Amino acid sequence: MDSKKDLSGKTVLLMAIATGIIVANLNYIQPIEGLIATSFRVSKAAVGVVAMLTQLGYAFGLLFIVPLGDIFNRYHLIQIMLGLSILSLIVAFWSPSIVIFGIASLLVGITSVAPQIIIPYAAYLAPNLHQGKVLGNVLSGLLTGILLSRSVSGLLGSVLSWQYVYLIAAIACTILLFVLHAYLPRDPREQQNMQYGKVLASLPKLLAQEKHLQGAAINGFCLFGVSNVLWSTLAFYLAAQYHLGSNVAGLLGLLGITGVLFASIIGRLVDEYSPRMTIGLGIGFSTLAFVIFASLGHLLVGLIVGIVLLDLGTQFGQVSNQAIVQSLNSQASSRNNSLFMFSYFLGGSLGTFFATFAWSHFGWTGVCSVAAVFLIFALLGHLILKEPKKLQKTS
Repeated sequence: MDSKKDLSGKTVLLMAIATGIIVANLNYIQPIEGLIATSFRVSKAAVGVVAMLTQLGYAFGLLFIVPLGDIFNRYHLIQIMLGLSILSLIVAFWSPSIVIFGIASLLVGITSVAPQIIIPYAAYLAPNLHQGKVLGNVLSGLLTGILLSRSVSGLLGSVLSWQYVYLIAAIACTILLFVLHAYLPRDPREQQNMQYGKVLASLPKLLAQEKHLQGAAINGFCLFGVSNVLWSTLAFYLAAQYHLGSNVAGLLGLLGITGVLFASIIGRLVDEYSPRMTIGLGIGFSTLAFVIFASLGHLLVGLIVGIVLLDLGTQFGQVSNQAIVQSLNSQASSRNNSLFMFSYFLGGSLGTFFATFAWSHFGWTGVCSVAAVFLIFALLGHLILKEPKKLQKTS
């Protein structure tokens, strides 16, 4: 397979499934933190640090590994990273101490960045007129993996020793590795004559030169930050307002299926209209969500409606921004994606930090105020920075 014509519906489905299976590795730890703490006889705070190491490892992987997609054959690079991920999961399963488990968790994060190599690879292989649809379908798989990983991990942890969560994940990734080796399209590009150090050094210059990448990075930073403002404080609010536990917060998280169902539709809207229009919708949905949280958050139905709208807003932004990022210089697509996703997760981390601080000092009103700040910056960035001309639709 050596051309864009080879990107069939089955191939797109395979890429979507692959991103979901691999990204799930990042979230398995969250529902079983208590079981891990008991097993290693450490505090829950210590396990929380380990969970943070997984996310930190992912951030490092985004910056230092994903750009390799612009140098090396992506068909091989995806499989190499998946193989290393399998080894990391096996070490996590075997870990005899919290220290070794912490190192394994860091490695799981670093090596689970293959989805962010697959996404620009899918965009590169897709026909230009259908790039948004392809990205929407692949991102549906990514969202499904994030959505289901917590439920799967919690279920397995309730019937098996928590270590088997990582063993089963390693087995799933091993099966995926053989399938990808057989059916993933070969990279049609010639070997790139670039040095790794120069590629990393080019990241700041690339961001400074690409105004459209700046716009996508700012919007992704803000909209994912807004999303995490809610999810980092929802359990606290449910306990204070309704006297409900974190298990209910997990159930409410299943409302994220809305984003999965709409990802492909959003992708088609991007193709038919423009990312600028759909990003505007994303900001609008997210803003409406927090208006409802602030005014009707004391009602459970208000929370449910707001969560659905917020998830739609986040998904509109993610698919639209990826369409912009992948429309830029194809020779730097992996580096573009690396910069965008790093900004995306940086916004999420800061959203979590500021929302938690606001909750501790100002309660739900403070949380909604933090979201308002993120949304104002998202709107300003949207008004100031335009989209690439090649994505602008003419009537």
